Amino acid sequence: MISHRVTRRPERWATLLARLKHRWMLPFRAFEWLSEWVAYALSHWSFLEVLEYLGTFSVLIGVIFYFSESGDRIKQRHYQAWQVINTAQGKGGSGGRIEALQELNEDKVQLVGVDVSSAFLQGIHLEHANLLRADLSVADLRGSDFRFADFTFADLHSANFRGSNLENASFSNADLNDADLVGADLAGAKLDRADLTAADLRLTNLKDVQWKEIRSIKTANIAGVKAAPDGFIQWALQNGAVDSPSGDE
Repeated sequence: MISHRVTRRPERWATLLARLKHRWMLPFRAFEWLSEWVAYALSHWSFLEVLEYLGTFSVLIGVIFYFSESGDRIKQRHYQAWQVINTAQGKGGSGGRIEALQELNEDKVQLVGVDVSSAFLQGIHLEHANLLRADLSVADLRGSDFRFADFTFADLHSANFRGSNLENASFSNADLNDADLVGADLAGAKLDRADLTAADLRLTNLKDVQWKEIRSIKTANIAGVKAAPDGFIQWALQNGAVDSPSGDE
């Protein structure tokens, strides 16, 4: 709330001179007296009060415009993130794609069909990401977090998921041919119609994994798998999987 205060009328100069004890203080007291008159005059000028109100109003207008344009700023941020991803398509390294993908996913943008093949995305966090038909083939995804991610129909051949958290992720109809899943957490993951040909599943956590409709597990290495569901190991070996702790088939 704006408070407008009218200042008290200054004393007469003659009255001040009469009370002045030291002559050397005269210039300072004169300056102060003139300032008091200026303040007194301005305190009666309503235009200054109007300017004060206009200043406050301009701040309010700025806040309104800031929030009204927030949608455009978000769109611009998303556009820039997609530019980073698309410009680096097919190239190695990160190229800023880790931050771009995480930002889009945090804003709940669908990553359907994104192509980050051969990219270095080690340690990326894409929990609950929609990666339907995405291409992450040959990508370095070690130590990443893909909990509850949707990899349905995704191309993940030769991708490196070592030590990654893939808990409750969906790999329905995904291509995991020759994928490195050593030490990954696949607890609760859906593998229906997934192609695990030649995949490295050593030391992988398979607790509650949905496996009965796996399309192919031929030559996949299941040595040391943890918490495998009943019947999985026997079925896998019968369908061409191998148990080779050293990794040599």
